[in-house]
This record gives sequence, C-alpha cells and structure tokens, in this order.
Amino acid sequence: MSRVTEIRYVGYGVEDFDAERAFYANDWGLAEVAADEGMTWFKTPGHDEHHVVRLHKSDANHVEVIAFAADTRADVDALHDKVVAAGCKVIHPPRDLDGPGGGYGVRFFSPDGLPFEISAEVARSTKRVMERWEGLPVKISHIVLHSPNHEAAVKFFTDVLGFKVSDWLGDFMCFLRCNEAHHRIAILPGPPCLNHVAYDMLTLDDMFRGAHRLKQQGTDIRWGPGRHTAGNNTFSYFVTPGGFAVEYTSELEEVDFENHVHQVHAPAPLIMDQWSMGVGGPQTMPHPKPDARLFQASEV
Repeated sequence: MSRVTEIRYVGYGVEDFDAERAFYANDWGLAEVAADEGMTWFKTPGHDEHHVVRLHKSDANHVEVIAFAADTRADVDALHDKVVAAGCKVIHPPRDLDGPGGGYGVRFFSPDGLPFEISAEVARSTKRVMERWEGLPVKISHIVLHSPNHEAAVKFFTDVLGFKVSDWLGDFMCFLRCNEAHHRIAILPGPPCLNHVAYDMLTLDDMFRGAHRLKQQGTDIRWGPGRHTAGNNTFSYFVTPGGFAVEYTSELEEVDFENHVHQVHAPAPLIMDQWSMGVGGPQTMPHPKPDARLFQASEV
C-alpha cells in the first residue's frame, strides 16, 4: 500500500526573516544549503535529507508547508488519489518540483486547512558521521499538530496517509508512526496549527550540549530537560524568535512498524515526564491559536 514513509521538512512564513534565519544558522545548528530573495533552506549535517527547514519572508508567522516523503512517483500519484477521495483541497497535483532538491510531489490542504506536500525522488544531500558532544541536530524526529477534531485527524493520517497508531496519552494525544520510529506525527486537540517540530540528537549528552549552546546565545529551555513515556524519548523545548516551538530530543524508541501494539497511557506528571525535574511544563509553551493562513496556499 502506498503511504508516507518519512518527514522531509517544514516550511515557515516568518515576519522577521533575518532573526529566524540567524537562529537556525547560528543557534539551532543547521547549515544553509540554498538561498534566494527572502527565502532560505537549511539542512542538518548528519543526514542526507536535502533540507529540513525552509524560511520565507512573509507578513505573518505561519506554516507554509509540512513535507513528507513517499518511496516512488507511483506512491505520490496513489496518495494524491486517496487525498482527493478523502475530500481534501489539492493545491497542485503531482508534478516535478522546481525548488532546491527538485523531486516529484503533490501539495494539498489537510481537512483542518494545514498545507502538506508528499514527494519522491528529491535529491539527496551530503552528510557526515556525527560525534558525541557536538550538540547538533541529526534530523527531524517528529512533528506535533493540533486539530479541532483530533480523532478525525488521526483517522485521516491512518486511513489516507498510511500512518499507524503507536500509543495514546489518555484519549487526547495520539502518537503515529510511518516507519520504525515510535512516532513521526502526534496530534492534540486544539485549533488547527503546528504545536512543535522536534529534532533528533545523537545522544542525551548532545541534547544537553545543544541546550547549553542555545543558552549561551540567549535562548533558554521552556520545558525540560525531561523524558516522555510514550516513545521514551528525552526532551528539551525552546521557542524561535518567530514564536515557533522547537525541541531537541534523543533516544526515541524504535518499534515494529507492522506489528507494534499501541498502549493507552493514563495522564500523570510522571507519565508526561518520567524525570519531573526540569523547568517549566506544557503551560509554559506557546498557547495554540489557529494558523494565520489556513486554506491559503503559499506562492512558493
């Protein structure tokens, strides 16, 4: 069955383009791989995904695209047909992509109005072996979204895009996998918007070293350090100059994609954070509000 197999990148429209660009280049630990007037693309040093962040100067801070990978052109075509059958609005049908990295892809709005892309045959980039204590992101780990109908959103990701449920936190947060990683997407109730984007760090030590670098640059931890139960991953959350939540994480659990049986974790302080010794908490993160450009396609 044709399905999404990985996360590629997140594209943001940002009001203060220079500040956001400096954050990812100087603080977060990404490398700029392409730039144009009012746009830039960043990659991680330890993975061959062409880019993981796209920034575009805009008059509002919002999500311009959340990009997934599929294995082949045929999979992109098949997923386009499933998206159409699900009643989603297509931004553009499958076609050759003209941005950095190229490839073949389709763009569409989710039922909640967030813009998604699914692509194949995107050029691979260079990568190098990461070493402990570098404190740099290896790749995007997962993305968490809010939905006003989170159960319907889970059904969309599973029935249409091919994700599988890995775990629930109570009845309000669902963790979804598209490969052996415990989750690549998680969904919470709330207005349609992005909650945060998480980046895998090589080790727990690298998460702490990255947090140290950010603190030295003036960005401190909003919530963490800690360790979740669902996925067993460590976490430290931060906020970019544009107000987007980002996370350093490590040691995310790997599961059998086909056969893993999900659990329901009862919400409790030691479930949300098994360490419960860090600063902040969910209440210290940016308050969710509807994305500023729902059902509005970016010009790029």
